[in-house]
Amino acid sequence: MNMLGNNNELKKEGQLNLDYDKLPQHIAIIMDGNGRWATMRNMPRTVGHRNGVKALRNIIRTSSDLNIKYLTLYAFSTENWKRPKSEVSALMKLLIEYLRKEIGDLNKNNVKINTIGDITRFPENVLHEINIAKSLTNNNNGLNVNIALNYGGRDEIVRAIKKIGQELLTNNITINNINEELINNNLDAPETPDPDLLIRTGGEYRLSNFLLWQCAYTEFWVTDVYWPDFTENHLIQAIYDFQNRNRRFGGL
Repeated sequence: MNMLGNNNELKKEGQLNLDYDKLPQHIAIIMDGNGRWATMRNMPRTVGHRNGVKALRNIIRTSSDLNIKYLTLYAFSTENWKRPKSEVSALMKLLIEYLRKEIGDLNKNNVKINTIGDITRFPENVLHEINIAKSLTNNNNGLNVNIALNYGGRDEIVRAIKKIGQELLTNNITINNINEELINNNLDAPETPDPDLLIRTGGEYRLSNFLLWQCAYTEFWVTDVYWPDFTENHLIQAIYDFQNRNRRFGGL
């Protein structure tokens, strides 16, 4: 099913030039610039976050329509707790609102919702909505959406090391069992392949503690466009550019 409805505009912007045999299997996105988008318009930062949700809706639909298999979204980092309490509270409410409004359509369109990060720090009402979304969509086999919540790449690696350490202490493994595969299997989403393409909006050229282990050979695509203005056409341009790169993975 075409979730986009009328996609003539996408075709005009170059969708027909995409090689559908070379689509990235996994796209990760650092959705940056909500606050700056609002500040430029003399609006509260929360308005930027709300408009960012609209952009998110379009990108999930487009990714599903293109048959992308995995989409990982940096929604709330371990560092975001440093923001003003009012903004953090507004983000929590927006997450609840988004899940309640969108989960029915996401489920109907075979989208599976998962989370990465340590969500135990979230309030009970937020955890409740997250668990409903994950449970409802658990058996879907279309687009897999990993939402990074209270996520930090370093924190994820530390938690993985602790799990492995516990296995060592209980003699379930030996030191010689520790390898890349074991570490990967103890990360938050071991069944998800490493990102082929990482998109960052807002013009910053850094990972910001996102998927540090997984992005060893990921292709980066950065745009100055703030997240609320990021459209399906930007996504398609990023995929088109990705397809025209030569990925050597350290070889010749």
